[in-house]
Amino acid sequence: MASEFAGIDEKLRVFLEAQRLFFVATAPTGSGGHVNLSPKGHDTFRVIDSHTIAYLDLTGSGVETIAHIRDNGRITFMFCAFQGPPRIVRLQGRGHVVQPSQPEFAEWCDRFPEQDGVRSVIVAGLERIADSCGYGVPLFAYEGERPQMQAWLDHKGPEGVQSYQAEHNVSVDGLPGLNPLEGH
Repeated sequence: MASEFAGIDEKLRVFLEAQRLFFVATAPTGSGGHVNLSPKGHDTFRVIDSHTIAYLDLTGSGVETIAHIRDNGRITFMFCAFQGPPRIVRLQGRGHVVQPSQPEFAEWCDRFPEQDGVRSVIVAGLERIADSCGYGVPLFAYEGERPQMQAWLDHKGPEGVQSYQAEHNVSVDGLPGLNPLEGH
């Protein structure tokens, strides 16, 4: 049975921030284009208040989430309990992108452990907060974070990561990603 919440209370915050994995979904405006669904981890999620959440957007193979948010702002987060009682929580709202060149970027980053490869902070104002049973979600045991991302970042170095971000800055549907006017 699904339940809707007026906001994120302390109990729900604890559940959300305890999950090692969450998913982010976005889509471009209109009936065309590709819906994007991305897994996120590495202790990158925070509840800011009852209707605001944020996560560190780490350099990845695409820039879909940023491009879609810049296009229309729509974003959905999904958290699944892979251990303990079954539960799925969906957070739906409107997001905005905070890039390294923006004055508030450092303030947002201070909410998270220091990480390499951060290209932005995604902040979302929530319009709907709901959970459902999660009976179909299997049980999984957390073994740890994969080392490949940090090894790739170390190999590239800061300048190489910036070059990679600039080179891979358009969505699969041709939408712009990071704002080059805001740079790094």
